[in-house]
Amino acid sequence: MSTPHETVERALALSRADGTVVIAEEESGVNIRWAGNSLTTNGVTRGRRLTVIATVGEAQGAACGVVSRTAVSTEELEPLVRAAEEAARQSPAAEDARPLVEGHAESADFTAPPAETSPAVFDGFAPSLGEAFTRARTGGRELFGYAEHSVVTTCLGTSAGLRLRHDRRTGSVEVNAKSHDRTRSAWAGVPTTDFRDVDPLALEADLARRLSWADRTVELPAGRYETLLPPAAVADLMIYQYWVSEARKAAEGRSVFSSPGSGTRIGEKLTGLPMTLYSDPREPGLEAAPFVLAGPAEGFLSPAASVFDNGLPLERTDWMREGVLRQLPTTRFSAELTGLPVAPAVDNLVLDAGGSGSLDDLVAGTERGLLLTCLWYIREVDPMTLLMTGLTRDGVYLVENGEVTAAVNNFRFNESPVDVLARATGASRTERCRPREWGDYFPRAAMPALRVPGFNMSSVSPGV
Repeated sequence: MSTPHETVERALALSRADGTVVIAEEESGVNIRWAGNSLTTNGVTRGRRLTVIATVGEAQGAACGVVSRTAVSTEELEPLVRAAEEAARQSPAAEDARPLVEGHAESADFTAPPAETSPAVFDGFAPSLGEAFTRARTGGRELFGYAEHSVVTTCLGTSAGLRLRHDRRTGSVEVNAKSHDRTRSAWAGVPTTDFRDVDPLALEADLARRLSWADRTVELPAGRYETLLPPAAVADLMIYQYWVSEARKAAEGRSVFSSPGSGTRIGEKLTGLPMTLYSDPREPGLEAAPFVLAGPAEGFLSPAASVFDNGLPLERTDWMREGVLRQLPTTRFSAELTGLPVAPAVDNLVLDAGGSGSLDDLVAGTERGLLLTCLWYIREVDPMTLLMTGLTRDGVYLVENGEVTAAVNNFRFNESPVDVLARATGASRTERCRPREWGDYFPRAAMPALRVPGFNMSSVSPGV
């Protein structure tokens, strides 16, 4: 069986296009699942995907064909390359066409065997999980959830000389605790790269505390409440804002970051807190590819990415610094259109709001408000204000005089992430978190908890 780098070289050798980019991806994964305080299933997975991007024509007027397939055999390699070439010949010139990124950069481990994971990653985690089951059972609680770990080796090669590699390690644990009568529910999720930093007993203790808060319940009407958003909820809002913040859309007057007159809101102060929102491929614990990977294998084929930028180096980019909008994602093409620096999207996101305490500290400083667990089923309502709607889930709690006093009903909310940042009056320290809604698509995030006055709970939801 060919290694990813061997597949890249063979595909490049077969190509007859004017320009070629090849992305070979190999994934190794393991998972365990549980329900009712008992393990149910476990699995080991392997996967491969190959993407060939062929360009035909001169740089600025080149047409592009992109073909991506899984589990490509040696016999299927040449037909895939030819399919990409034919797709390019049948396509019109691409408006974002630029010369392929040139250079002779080669990752030191480009030719090494692909990285792998194995069930051994759970060796320290599984025994503690068993102890958590026992403690939950003794306390009249049931635990449901899963843990998964994957290692993806991606090799990128181009006819312009690049040979780059990135090994992406991603893990997570999500646990839902329920009372035996299923009237109370609480959720916790944590990210990890190797499970050495995950403590199932600590997760169970936190979930038990949350279920105990629901010993008393209070029905509240829809309305605007001072609300404490935990890091996972903040991440879900910020990730969606990041996804739709491309510079071209803003410059053309089609987004919340469009200036009322013309151009973008870059240079505008968005929040009174000293918030810095940034992406950095070398952020500890959130490491991402330090070069552009744009192709179906990565799921980044969007207006905010260009296949012609594959291999472009990535560095830290401050999207917002000290509360001021500094940059929006650009390709080389959209940077020329907007006059902004080239700043491709990076596969992680960090919000530092200058806080130093914990979520519990925010609770202790709250006279009356709501504490959320997470947000769910988030959807965009209005792109010009970035108004979002969604539901609370698995625990909304009433805070009175610095203490959680009861659980309350769930709500549907209507809020804009941009407005949430503008109105935030307090923040905890930043910590790595597992987004509940978008974690499967964008798992690398670090956020603070935020205090947001007047958070709009637009209607009562019957969900648990």
